[in-house]
Amino acid sequence: MAKENMMPSGVNRKRNSKRRYYTYKQASKKSSLLAPQEKEKVKISFLGGMNEIGKNMTVYQYKDDMFIVDCGLAFPTAELPGVDLVIPDFTYVVNNQERIRGIIITHGHEDHIGGLAYLLKRCNVPVYATKLTIGLIKCKLEEHGLLNSTKLVEIKPRDNITLGAFNIELIHVNHSIPDAVGLAIRCPAGVIIQTGDFKIDTTPVDGDMIDLPRFAEFGKKGVLALLSDSTNAERPGSTMSERVVGESFELLFREARNKRIIVATFASNIHRVQQIIDVASALGRKVAVIGRSLENLVNVGTELGYLNIPQSILIPIDTIKNYADNKLVIITTGSQGEPMSALTKIANGEHRKVTCTPNDYVIISATPIPGNEKMVSNVVNALMKKGIEVIYEKMYEVHASGHACQQDLKLMMGLVKPKYFIPVHGEQKHLAKHAMLAEQMGIDPKNIFIGDIGNTIELSSDELKQVGNVPAGEVYVDGYGVGDVGNIVLNDRKRLSKDGIIIIVATIDSQNGYIVSGPDIVSRGFVFVRENEELMNSARDLACRIFDEQYDRRYHDWNSVKTKMRDEISRLMYEKTKRSPMVLPIFMEI
Repeated sequence: MAKENMMPSGVNRKRNSKRRYYTYKQASKKSSLLAPQEKEKVKISFLGGMNEIGKNMTVYQYKDDMFIVDCGLAFPTAELPGVDLVIPDFTYVVNNQERIRGIIITHGHEDHIGGLAYLLKRCNVPVYATKLTIGLIKCKLEEHGLLNSTKLVEIKPRDNITLGAFNIELIHVNHSIPDAVGLAIRCPAGVIIQTGDFKIDTTPVDGDMIDLPRFAEFGKKGVLALLSDSTNAERPGSTMSERVVGESFELLFREARNKRIIVATFASNIHRVQQIIDVASALGRKVAVIGRSLENLVNVGTELGYLNIPQSILIPIDTIKNYADNKLVIITTGSQGEPMSALTKIANGEHRKVTCTPNDYVIISATPIPGNEKMVSNVVNALMKKGIEVIYEKMYEVHASGHACQQDLKLMMGLVKPKYFIPVHGEQKHLAKHAMLAEQMGIDPKNIFIGDIGNTIELSSDELKQVGNVPAGEVYVDGYGVGDVGNIVLNDRKRLSKDGIIIIVATIDSQNGYIVSGPDIVSRGFVFVRENEELMNSARDLACRIFDEQYDRRYHDWNSVKTKMRDEISRLMYEKTKRSPMVLPIFMEI
């Protein structure tokens, strides 16, 4: 046997090319006994945008370094009467604010920036965003008196930001608002891609196509995880280009002939506004804008160069009466049928400056957000009852989504080639469908995670797992109040809106417990008193009987009397009407 094959075990050998012999070095026993090195891990916590549409907010953490992506709001549903806005619960962020290195905003939509001012009041950290997004954020911060105290850093695609252990590169994407970006997040655990809201538009209005080559470059180098927009995961095919909407406007504006044109659209869609203005200008029509958010967008977009508005084409809404119908286009908010929006007020004849007539031609350039379908339908019906022709998406291509459909979502996965996949930004049905698409693209189901608000996941090169939950949920904004409207208040409001209220008023002698006056029964939103005197008399007799029982006991615990009166009157009303109004006893002692 050759000598080179007769080497003792546990010995490393090294060839000396010049002298043609082996040198021997004993292997370290210590090194052979060392435990395998632990893989680097990164944590991601979802504070919003999972199993819901809106209030997007995600927190990344590596050891003691944390940063936030987006801080949005959601608009209240019918189950939240009186609530103005819904924002994320910031408890987790506030408790860790010394670790927060910054906030990166992907684009300027309300569901991504709307909660920012409320967070900055409690946790002042630097905010990073693109030019237009910064402009829109400034408007919000100014309203809240935070503009001078907040550090705003303007960034652009392909820029790199270092926040503690994280290095984040911005990647340009197409959306329904300019200056939208996705994120490539480098950290010791690997590269994580978060797309933000995106679509693939090969013919964008501004000519700036999504940076697919950059996504592909990261895919070639290796991507640990992809967090991708799921909004349109149920829709097959590819998303229509925004430029097609402009072509539809040209056709429809000519069909309007001598009518006044009213276009309702999302306030943030600058490209849509630009196309409306371009077509109006070509046809010799003036343009008026209604809605505070839309007016802000036009002002900011014009100032920053994102809107190109011909001189003298914009006119104040107060002056529309000076122009013939065939010389006017009105751009308004209210494409979602919001009760207080300009379009809803116009449809209901409640707008102070715009009165609709059968000579109006209304275009609703938007798709109803899930849950808003009925409100939009109500507005359409109200307009049609007035003899107005209404155009909406199902009839013509007057809206293009800002979110990727199935083929585009698959293309993104194919370019990025992630090991792990996490669908975000959508309800459960959207997330689940997006996960199915990922499986079709060959991603192992064990490497796909469908999360929920509050979930925290941990990623390493070896595994993806949920490691717990953080405080998360909804905080309601009602007027100037933030978080002071809870479930008890909401339940009271729902009950009041459903069954009304009965108020029992009595004046009592504090010395002996005699009833000086009353009890009087007042009903609001329950029954009309004059038509239900027998019922009200029964309630009054019952109230008197409860007072008499209390007086006989010679112990005047008025709280217990109120409790008993609420219970007994509620029982009586349910027996007689099968309704449960709120019962409110009011006792005044003299």
